[in-house]
Amino acid sequence: MEPSLPEPEPLRALVQALRCLPSVGIRSARRMAYHLLQHDPQGARQLGLALESAVAHLQHCERCNSFSETRLCATCENPERNAALLCVVETPADQNMIEASHGYHGLYYVLMGRLAPLEGVGPEQLQFSRLLQRAEDGVVTEVILATNFTAEGETTAHYLADMLRTRGLSVTRIARGVPSGSELEYVDAGTIAWAMLERRPG
Repeated sequence: MEPSLPEPEPLRALVQALRCLPSVGIRSARRMAYHLLQHDPQGARQLGLALESAVAHLQHCERCNSFSETRLCATCENPERNAALLCVVETPADQNMIEASHGYHGLYYVLMGRLAPLEGVGPEQLQFSRLLQRAEDGVVTEVILATNFTAEGETTAHYLADMLRTRGLSVTRIARGVPSGSELEYVDAGTIAWAMLERRPG
């Protein structure tokens, strides 16, 4: 429900901008805006500057597609990583959770999403051709599918498994120690480590 009194344009614009965040509706966005403006104006300025800097200076790593300040991210440039293993995840947050488990020492490819046909997200939007090119570099021997155990994540994993196997690549799937319907971002590191260790053919 819109407020009975008209909002000043800068406040309305701030509320609308905050609504672009996941799971943030009009009421939550308005509470955030009021809090920042009334209780933490310095924090609001820092948030604005940090967002502007991130948008201006971050790009996608040419190899793994995650965010990086440089052409190649630090993980892809690390010679101690096992280049024969390529773990496919949906988001950088999922990548961070796998790293926190300390149970995986290969490289990554970040999809930046998952298949969601009803939302218009298909293989073209996720640039699966880039993943194929990355997986067929002649060094990768196993592709680990670590998409989330949601309906969309499972669909993505099945699609990718079929696509990668037709190219002669070995494909595995993380084990179901991760609860069905869950996202890696919210699973504890120990469970993720076990799921990586007990991965199975995809």
